[in-house]
Amino acid sequence: MNAQEIIRSIEAEQLKSNLPDIYVGDTVKVGVKIKEGDKYRVQPYEGVVIAKRNGGINETITVRRVFQGVGVERVFLIHSPRIDSIKVIRRGKVRRAKLYYLRNRVGKATRIKQRFDRPL
Repeated sequence: MNAQEIIRSIEAEQLKSNLPDIYVGDTVKVGVKIKEGDKYRVQPYEGVVIAKRNGGINETITVRRVFQGVGVERVFLIHSPRIDSIKVIRRGKVRRAKLYYLRNRVGKATRIKQRFDRPL
């Protein structure tokens, strides 16, 4: 076996199999493991997926939410051990691969129509 095959086999062991289909425009709730002292707790982070990048073990999603009037974006490595769970709350109907235009919108202008043809 050459080096690339060895790397692929190691990455395949690390991939999570229980992830839902995540699309740009979806509203998701990501459970993030946070260490406090010697204990772990799961903190939910809910927002709209505005971007997806890469593939395989390096796949990331960018989730945006507005918290106390300030837009907050977090990038999650979806196969990371720090991610406890990802749950799709609703499907969004969008026509772009990246929703960076939502950064310039405020209030009700940031709403995304719901999509009903894909199951949750």
